[in-house]
Amino acid sequence: MSESPAPLPPGSTIGILGGGQLGRMLAIAAARLGLRAHVYDPAAAPPAAEVAAAHTAAAFDDPAALAAFAEAVDVVTFEFENVPAGTAAVLAARCPVRPGAQAFEIAQDRAREKAFLESIGIPVAPWAPVRALAEGEAASAVTGMPAILKTARLGYDGKGQVRLAPGDAVADAFATLGGVPCVLEAMIPFTAELSVVIARGADGAVAAFDPGRNEHAEGILRRTTVPAGLPARILQDAVLAAGKIVTSLDYVGVMGVEFFLAPGGRLLANEIAPRVHNTGHWTMEACATDQFSQQIRAVAGWPLGDARRHADAVMENLIGAEAADWARLAAEPGVALHLYGKGEMRPGRKMGHVTRLTPRT
Repeated sequence: MSESPAPLPPGSTIGILGGGQLGRMLAIAAARLGLRAHVYDPAAAPPAAEVAAAHTAAAFDDPAALAAFAEAVDVVTFEFENVPAGTAAVLAARCPVRPGAQAFEIAQDRAREKAFLESIGIPVAPWAPVRALAEGEAASAVTGMPAILKTARLGYDGKGQVRLAPGDAVADAFATLGGVPCVLEAMIPFTAELSVVIARGADGAVAAFDPGRNEHAEGILRRTTVPAGLPARILQDAVLAAGKIVTSLDYVGVMGVEFFLAPGGRLLANEIAPRVHNTGHWTMEACATDQFSQQIRAVAGWPLGDARRHADAVMENLIGAEAADWARLAAEPGVALHLYGKGEMRPGRKMGHVTRLTPRT
């Protein structure tokens, strides 16, 4: 474990790469702790810029702008995982960057991610790389059918993937995805999806929020429910696996780890996200320290906060035009409404979320 850095005092500046809704909520969390947020995002008016102390509008591959940004902040963190390697290198040469590059190198490539998880003893669904047309048949022999072909890099909310039924050709799906490196994964008939949002501090301390049970539609998260309503052993195993991941990476910050619960109670890791996570939004109302404050605490070198849950919660994303129902939602008792300040309500775009709380049972 690396040496624990001195905590940044109030008044210090947290640099946030990315200005979407996660960056917005990080900036708000920083302000609550007396810290300033400086957002770096190419857009002229991203959601996070509305609530940050400063905003640099420049491309992620602009070395001069990145260097100036790094000089203006005390530490840099991220709201998204697909950070260009050159971007991270320019920043890391000039200021602390948390979490470090290793987590991003793993999370940015699905083949590397799955190999890493297996290397530390965390099971994943059967998978195989597909880097060329000729590898398709061998890959399908490993995974069986049905399966899902995913681009190894990029892709989120159901993008960059093709589902394959028995008899479908991997080569056709590979061509559909543009012939870029992919991974083929067996489609597991899982009984539940769950996730752990976990934090590791600069001092090595680890704090996990209660696992949530997730429901997706068309590749997009619709709902997270806590408590998850699953056996205690399963939930404990998920937390222990997430803890093993962040410790193995000497990670500093918040990470989301998604799992499938396969028949027979076997837990399979799906993917890791080295950032605050959509499935952790419920913590903003149901915990004394939410995931955004926990991220700021971790990257600033502060002690982690109390991650215990004091209420049951159901968080639902508002997708596209669903956010137009804001007036009714704002009037509903027991509902916490969050709108992200995005102008256009496009189909499939996350515009906000609501969390419904009940006393903890």
